[in-house]
Order: sequence, then structure tokens, then C-alpha cells
Amino acid sequence: MRVLLELFVCFFKTGLFTFGGGYAMLPILKNEIVYRQKWLTEDELLNYFSLSQCTPGAIAINVATFCGYKLKKTAGALVATLGVVMPSLIIILLIASVLQYFMQNIYVVHLFNGVRLGVIALLLKIVFDLSKKIYLSSQTKILSFSIFFIAVLELFWLKASAIFVVITALLLYMMLTLFKKGQK
Repeated sequence: MRVLLELFVCFFKTGLFTFGGGYAMLPILKNEIVYRQKWLTEDELLNYFSLSQCTPGAIAINVATFCGYKLKKTAGALVATLGVVMPSLIIILLIASVLQYFMQNIYVVHLFNGVRLGVIALLLKIVFDLSKKIYLSSQTKILSFSIFFIAVLELFWLKASAIFVVITALLLYMMLTLFKKGQK
């Protein structure tokens, strides 16, 4: 029961202090779940983020569900998911009740602009951290860079959806990996 409560509190805090979506929560979760609580390894957490990107639903909710399930099966999945969702629900209800009165306020506009800049910094850190994990060997670098370059072209030139980009990257990686194994 204690672990379930700790799981709820951990994901509640994460949901409370995460602005900008699922990727912005990665540094917070890494610190809390990997280093502080030692519930998961860094690789497991990154795998959950990757898997959450490929499954329907919000990344934050999916990661919470996967982490909770690993720790305490169905009860852990439910508790972690509720923990990550509750702060947003409470905050959104509070903000929705007063937002219309403050949207023209210059300080509120500046507040939102500042939050956006902070989220961009968090996302850049995540990209940097993920890229360090990917570049292990020179062969992996070439393969990873090629897939990254194709994904960037899909996003910016073809204006492809995120789902299409993820599926293309997955298929390319699988095909190139199988091709390399066939050459050996």
C-alpha cells in the first residue's frame, strides 16, 4: 500500500509541475523515478517514453500507466495514471472558471510567453539527452543520422503527421537492421 501511495504522490507531483506535455516531464520523472526512488532504470524509462509515443493517448498518461504497471501491476497502473491526471484536471477546472476575466491582462500574456520559452528549453534538453543515448557506435551514428534526416524531411518538407514519421522511422530502422544482419 505504501508503494501505491508513493507512486500516486510521485506522479501527482510530476503532473503538477510539468508544463508542455509528456516530453517536458522526462527530466522530472528521470530524477524522481530513476535516481531518487530507483523504481526503473534510465533505459526502461526511455523505452516507456518511446512506446508511449507509438501508442494512442497522451504520452504522460501512457508513461504513468507503464511505470505503475511495472511496479504494482493493474493497481499501480491505475494509481499512477490517476496521479498524473489529477493535477491537470484540478488546474484546468480552476483556470477555466476565471480565465475569461484575465486573458486580456498583459501580465497573463507575458506569463504564457515565459512558460512557452521554458518548455522549449526542456524539450531541447530532452532531444540532447536522447541523442546521447542513440549515438553509441559509428555504424549506429550513420543509421541514426539517416533516419533522423528522413524524419526531419518528412516533418518540415512533406508536412507529414507525427504518426507517419514514427512509423516510417520504425520501419526504416527495422529494415536497415535486418539488412545489416543479412550481410554478416
